[in-house]
Amino acid sequence: MQIQQVTIQGADIAPSDVAPLASLQPHLVLVFASLEAMQALDADRIRALIPQAQWVGCSTAGEISSQGVGDGSIVITALRFRQPAFRVASVELADMADSLAAGQRLAARLAHPDLRHVLVLGQGAGINGSALVDGLTGTLGSGGVVVSGGLAGDGGRFTGARVWGPDGISATSVVGIGFDGPGWHISHGSMGGWQRFGPVRTVTRSEGNVLYELDGERALDIYKRYLGDYAAQLPASGLLFPWSVLGSDAQAEGITRTLLGISEADGSLIMAGDIPQGGKLQLMHASVDALVNAAEQAAETASQDAQATSDQAALALLVSCVGRKLVMGARVDEEVEAVGQMLGQHTTLAGFYSNGEISPHIHSTNCKLHNQTMTITLLSERSAA
Repeated sequence: MQIQQVTIQGADIAPSDVAPLASLQPHLVLVFASLEAMQALDADRIRALIPQAQWVGCSTAGEISSQGVGDGSIVITALRFRQPAFRVASVELADMADSLAAGQRLAARLAHPDLRHVLVLGQGAGINGSALVDGLTGTLGSGGVVVSGGLAGDGGRFTGARVWGPDGISATSVVGIGFDGPGWHISHGSMGGWQRFGPVRTVTRSEGNVLYELDGERALDIYKRYLGDYAAQLPASGLLFPWSVLGSDAQAEGITRTLLGISEADGSLIMAGDIPQGGKLQLMHASVDALVNAAEQAAETASQDAQATSDQAALALLVSCVGRKLVMGARVDEEVEAVGQMLGQHTTLAGFYSNGEISPHIHSTNCKLHNQTMTITLLSERSAA
């Protein structure tokens, strides 16, 4: 694998910007850009600059590169493979209720006897991320296909995001890259670093990803009470106080849910993924040091079997939650630096701050939608036979 990366400040891509990438003759180009930049890009004109490559990407709440974290920039990463055994497909998402079916349709388009991994990017608002993942994994079956990726960011607005796929840049599409055959070495890591606080609450009314009641009381009223002065900044301030999904024994299941929106009319919280009826939730908070340490642990997990390949060049796709970025503030680069130090100088970092992260569960190989985590997909090619 050969990798080249450039970072562009502003909202346009000129031929001179991608000249170092074009000389690589890449098979795949990944683009992560601020929402304003992604909205301004002319996808057809830019793809013509490297016409042989597949272009895939999304808008962000912050762009990640090997140089750190940017805002208002465009990070372009070009990859050339020895054996380009991958395919790109996209589907349209009609509305939030279509999330499960959209995952099923995308899985059907990517299905292949040799499929090993699916990297998915979904629009980050108006989507039920856990239903999307359920549609993908349920259709792909139990044949060992792993799903990772994330939901596009929009600078923390939760009003709209963009995804770039075969049909261009869209506010309503979900894009997947299917990696086929044994030539790939792909590993993962996912970790949060948040701590639970306050009483354990029982979900007394929920529908999909909409949480109506906790302990018989309107969920929004409870949330506002705990947020105090932060309540005036809802829904954005909800990123600072996610929910931990607990098992029947009130122990954490390793799944965190964060807020996408609120309804004053019915007192509900609209979450990024499903909330189980009758389940138990507990509020969470975090310190900067805890989040940075968790990112380092995620990188350590992803790198545990990285030596299985002799190809030194690797791509680490980092998808971290916008909520983590808000907590860390000016120290946000520290979690990316921790990942880079753990993975080493031969690994190129690329990715984005998201509205939701998709990765195998930390306690199993089951793929889940996560919130408030640093997730890492480490991709390289196995040595030639």
